[in-house]
Amino acid sequence: MNNKKAIGAIIVVGVILAAAFGGWKAYQNQQSSHLSLYGNVDIRSVNMSFRVAGRLAALDVDEGDTIKSGEPLGLIDNAPYQIAVRQAQANADAAQAQYDLMIAGYRNEEIAQAAAQVDSAQSAYDYAQSFYQRQQGMWATRAVSANDLQNARVASEQAHAALTAAKDKLRQYRSGNRPQEVAQAQAVLQQANAALAEAQLNLKDTTLLAPSDGTILVRSVEPGTMLNAGSTVLTLSLTHPVWVRAYVSEPNLGQAQPGREVLIYTDSRPDKPYHGKVGFVSPTAEFTPKTVETPDLRTDLVYRLRIIVTDADDMLRQGMPVTIILDDGTPHGQQ
Repeated sequence: MNNKKAIGAIIVVGVILAAAFGGWKAYQNQQSSHLSLYGNVDIRSVNMSFRVAGRLAALDVDEGDTIKSGEPLGLIDNAPYQIAVRQAQANADAAQAQYDLMIAGYRNEEIAQAAAQVDSAQSAYDYAQSFYQRQQGMWATRAVSANDLQNARVASEQAHAALTAAKDKLRQYRSGNRPQEVAQAQAVLQQANAALAEAQLNLKDTTLLAPSDGTILVRSVEPGTMLNAGSTVLTLSLTHPVWVRAYVSEPNLGQAQPGREVLIYTDSRPDKPYHGKVGFVSPTAEFTPKTVETPDLRTDLVYRLRIIVTDADDMLRQGMPVTIILDDGTPHGQQ
């Protein structure tokens, strides 16, 4: 009888132990079905400035204003840049006219005038050459002096040189400008057009446009300020993208694969999580930053994650602490 009681007691203890083990396994499964990480919201900002220098004429937004991409935000006094555009335009027009002249060549009237000059020079040379020949015949009989013969020869040579110059000019007019002259005029035109494009770009850049949607965080200057090119005027907090910077330990690194969807909880709305996905996993390990709240030792080596928030709103602020849940899809408590 005592043996039966002992056996019964052993069976009861075994059932209790089995139940306890089963409960412990269920708890372990529940704990392993998701991974909790801790991080901070990371919102990118842009320091906006004018590309050109000048006096700030207007600044139309203030801190806290919500702006849209492409919206004009401020203006530099553009009178000097308008003058520069007009001057560059005049230079470009002059270069274009000179290039057109080079391409068109000489007018028919100019060619006809050059041809008439050739005829005139030819007549003058024929007369001078004939006179020189007569003087040579008279020199044979000593009817003229040596000086008269020399003068006739010089006049014939001068008339021949004038005829050659007139023919060369007519040939130039008929063949047009040299290719090198046309290329030079074209290069001058290209330089003038480039200077005009630069002046127009400088004028356009006197208006500051919003590079993206966002909220003005800082207004650094006021109208009337003389600005250098690149001086910060406004600081813009971008609406997109909104990221969360988090860290994962090496044993859990396999669960944080790029593209994996996550849930993001904040203290201000603990029952309504944001959604996101892992966008980047650092290839190098580092010590856990002191700003990260984790239940693990702060000296553990971890890997940095960048989590992209897909449904961010105005409630997510720079540096806000968040909790990230990586759910593996297994129902909690399933064996």
